[in-house]
Amino acid sequence: MEISPELMDTIIGYGTSVVGVLVFIIVVWIVAGWIGRLVRQSLETSPLDDTLTRFFPRLARWLVIIIGVVMALGIFGIQTASFAAVIGASAFAIGLAFQGTLAHFAAGVMMLIFRPINVGDVVNLEGEFGKIQEIDLVLTKMDTFDNRRVTIPNGKVFSSTITTLNAHEMRRVDVPVGADYGADIDATRAALEKALPNIEGALDEPAPQIVLDGLGDSSVDWVVRAWAPTPDWLAVKQSTIRAIKMALDEAEIGIPFPQMDVHLDGELDRYEATRSNGAATEKESV
Repeated sequence: MEISPELMDTIIGYGTSVVGVLVFIIVVWIVAGWIGRLVRQSLETSPLDDTLTRFFPRLARWLVIIIGVVMALGIFGIQTASFAAVIGASAFAIGLAFQGTLAHFAAGVMMLIFRPINVGDVVNLEGEFGKIQEIDLVLTKMDTFDNRRVTIPNGKVFSSTITTLNAHEMRRVDVPVGADYGADIDATRAALEKALPNIEGALDEPAPQIVLDGLGDSSVDWVVRAWAPTPDWLAVKQSTIRAIKMALDEAEIGIPFPQMDVHLDGELDRYEATRSNGAATEKESV
């Protein structure tokens, strides 16, 4: 089959345009990566925090890619005006298909504006405790204290209650203590006060406190409160528990465990009578 010169010119023209577009897009991709790295290097020396330092390079990279694709369509003679209706319908369909993703994207933008959390924050988020490692446009990544990576969509992050554990320089340690009902209240307070100087790492200001919290089912309830530098919170809590236990042991004040009294009104007597009658019947039969 002989190919006419007009058809050959058309094939060569389209082929050249396609190859040119592909080469141009590859160049744009490389340039976008280079610009992203350049933006990141410039931001690393700025006073911006890690959240924005990681966000803006990605934003710059994708903006360059989008602009490059649009330029490629125009430079190589591909008309986009005739596809306006198709593009609009496709955008509508894609919007419906990715409405959840778009919601997470919008939440990510809102998070970057209002800054409820930042990279490096230690938070309680969606029932998980961990340290924020990355805030992307759609996802937030957090590492838990047992070294698990938790990835949460930004829509859930922005709509949930976030507890930031390291937002302040110091935190309060609360240790509940149950004392035996038979122990004297003043003696118990004196024993707990004796434990306070033995709490390693606790701050002098605000001063530690001992609070009589209530009368529980099986114990008189107290709370020992001490303030600690935020990075040392767990160590101070361990020290507080140890000091309390040693002080109560020294004062011979018991820490009761839950107990239950069971009353068998008349049931035990009937059981013994039934048992005795059964034993007598068995003896007579023998």
